[in-house]
Amino acid sequence: MTSKSPDRRPNDPVHGDAELGRRTTSILGTVVYEYIATGEPVGSAMLTQKYNLGISAATVRHEMASLEEEGYLDQPHTSAGRVPSDRGYRYYVDRLMPPEPLGADERELIRTEVRRASRQLDTAVAHASHVLSNLTRTIAFAIAPRLNNQSFRHLQLISVAPNAVHMVLVTNLGLAGQATVEIAEEVDQERLSRASGVFNERFSGKGVSEISARDLAAAAETGPLPPALLRAIAGLLAAHDEADVEHRLFAEGAQNLLDQQEFRDLRRLRAVLDLLEEQRTLYEMLQRSVLGDGARVSIGKELGAGDLNECSVVTMPYKIGERNAGAVGVLGPRRMHYARLLALVDCMAQSLNAMFQGEQSA
Repeated sequence: MTSKSPDRRPNDPVHGDAELGRRTTSILGTVVYEYIATGEPVGSAMLTQKYNLGISAATVRHEMASLEEEGYLDQPHTSAGRVPSDRGYRYYVDRLMPPEPLGADERELIRTEVRRASRQLDTAVAHASHVLSNLTRTIAFAIAPRLNNQSFRHLQLISVAPNAVHMVLVTNLGLAGQATVEIAEEVDQERLSRASGVFNERFSGKGVSEISARDLAAAAETGPLPPALLRAIAGLLAAHDEADVEHRLFAEGAQNLLDQQEFRDLRRLRAVLDLLEEQRTLYEMLQRSVLGDGARVSIGKELGAGDLNECSVVTMPYKIGERNAGAVGVLGPRRMHYARLLALVDCMAQSLNAMFQGEQSA
């Protein structure tokens, strides 16, 4: 697994940064590690007392001052210690951070939770974001696979009242959607079953996004269906298109922000909650992940939204076969435990890969 910043290949220089010296690197890594663990500005005296750096406090103080001048550390107050800047976090994540493999029990928990999720795709992805939020204590969010990544398996039309029909769409990945529609014209079950049989014979194996309203109408000519029902079926097939953000994005864990000291500022908390309600920004983050390759870590100002300058986001695409089909991610404070969150997000993506691969071969 390779963590990547936006628009950066794994081995590219980090935003043009030169490699820091070994001693400077050690001090920067220790400052970031300590600040992530405690949330308190880090001073030179504390570092030399707590960590065996092999150098004097004066030398540490000089190195930290240099790191501040170069933009890797910030000093919140004149008399306080220092904290990592966006640049410092970026250097740490890309060059210094050791991987943190998950324990066998935690990996099995994620796999089990994904396997026991509903066979309805949206519900399964929503459950994945719920599980990830509980494990990371951050906001977790995910997007469901678009139907243009799926092929038609069958459509079932069920009469639930003289003027109401329940539609169930199943693709190669499982139950993709269902809805009940009320229509003015009465239609009996025999007529619905005959139409379903024609649809299933004609469209089996065809890409869902390739089936148009005109195709449905032509297929239904042998047993014409009411226009309102045909429009409803076409709508079910077209669900999850690019504009249908609110039905594809799932986010969980807003309450976790209350446990983070960075969000005790109510204005900052409100900005993130507004983001959850608006959805478009989170959706675009996941879409960039779908179009990319591997994990993405975006820190502070890299997110391109002023309200999120104190946040970081980790995302990872999941696949259907060999193609990226959706993505999962977490949003939390910049002072997040990056190695652990990368491991958790990666495990969730791999578990979704396995689930969808199993659905394809079922």
